Amino acid sequence: MRIFLDANVLFSASNPSSNIAQLIYLFLERHEIVTSDLALGEARRNIQAKRPQWRDAFIQLSKKVTVVPTRIMKLPVPIADKDAPILASAIQSQCNYFVTGDKKHFGLLFDQEVEGLVVVYLGRMAEIVFDFE
Repeated sequence: MRIFLDANVLFSASNPSSNIAQLIYLFLERHEIVTSDLALGEARRNIQAKRPQWRDAFIQLSKKVTVVPTRIMKLPVPIADKDAPILASAIQSQCNYFVTGDKKHFGLLFDQEVEGLVVVYLGRMAEIVFDFE
């Protein structure tokens, strides 16, 4: 399974003492984790600005993630222009799931399939991966 991580998940997973980091590393043991160069850059900028002490953990995580180029495509769902390339990249890189904590911009898409990609929040992804349903 290919799991695409949004920038906010990458940011949170860069806190080495967080449960989110542990969860993402468990995902990595079982599945391919993907992100786009755009999402990775956004996470990097946020870490530099807000949590520079997480930099080393972010670098280690980014080495384990498959980074795909940002893509553009016409999407069949309404989404903010700034978020469209992230979702398009997840779709075009043939990921199964798009994991985000961004309820403001992606909340209406949670648990919906868009071009073969299911948009979920991190807790839901954990249920899927570990069969907690």
